[in-house]
Amino acid sequence: MFGTNHLGHFALVAHLMPVLTPDARIVTTGSFAAKSASLDFADLQSERDYHPKRAYERSKLAQMLFALELDRRLRAAGSSRLSVLAHPGGALDSLTPSRPRVHVRTAGQWLRGLPARAVLHGKDGGARPAVRAVLGPDVAGGQLWGTRVFGLRGRPRLETRWANLTEEPSAARLWAESVRLTGLDPLG
Repeated sequence: MFGTNHLGHFALVAHLMPVLTPDARIVTTGSFAAKSASLDFADLQSERDYHPKRAYERSKLAQMLFALELDRRLRAAGSSRLSVLAHPGGALDSLTPSRPRVHVRTAGQWLRGLPARAVLHGKDGGARPAVRAVLGPDVAGGQLWGTRVFGLRGRPRLETRWANLTEEPSAARLWAESVRLTGLDPLG
């Protein structure tokens, strides 16, 4: 999961950076699941102690720390490019509206999703923070865009960074490890 969710994105940004316009906005999709996660630098890829949920949480935290470290480094280099974070909240497929010819929701699926609708939303609602981060005229680098209702559903809103997203030494260390593991440096 670390390779797919973090290192793959790290490498993609490294390869795309030379062709991005000076006013480009790089939006990284994080996850509410990362809110209570912490990185284990002795086992970043969960090779010694793999638990699917924890590995996912850590990989999404790594992705989010990368986005913040990328923005710090862009600012330090005097770049006008922005790196922004968005997370979808609790976005469940069962709460996503039908889109004929793409996906049709049955009445039974819709009814089974009703209890979750009180605190979660569908994939369409989950996309709104990312759209806001991409298109919002007032979006600034290093911001975290999420959802209004307990961070799980509702209209997009600017969120305060979670405690584990304020650890700049961890973000810098993750950057160095990512460069070592991929052989690429997005700003190097």
